[in-house]
Amino acid sequence: MKFFVKELDYSTRSRVEVIDITSDVEGVVRESGVRNGIVLVFAPHATAAVVLNEAEEGLMRDIVNKILELFPREGNYAHNLIDDNANSHLASAFLGQGKDIPLVNGSMVRGTWQNILLIELDGPRARRRVVVEVIGE
Repeated sequence: MKFFVKELDYSTRSRVEVIDITSDVEGVVRESGVRNGIVLVFAPHATAAVVLNEAEEGLMRDIVNKILELFPREGNYAHNLIDDNANSHLASAFLGQGKDIPLVNGSMVRGTWQNILLIELDGPRARRRVVVEVIGE
């Protein structure tokens, strides 16, 4: 069994932003040399998320708009008594910070319209990390 780990870095420009990181993760998979196993994609942040969905510009705007609608910044949140980003924490908790993707014959198993998207929920940030771990043979 082989384990390969690489960290990817991103900077964000907006409070809420969607970044397609699929090609970067595919590059890590190629670099790993693993052909069959699992790819773990994880954002080690309490105010960011990783989702699988289509990377079409309109849909990515829709994702941002729905997050802002469901988790408004000006909500009456207890966490805002110490910090003003409770909505970002809540959105991250509901969306999740990581995904597990099967790896078969050197390719991640994804649906036709499933890209790997990093969602910034409390930006802009100079550095957002994504840890990619490839496990298998």
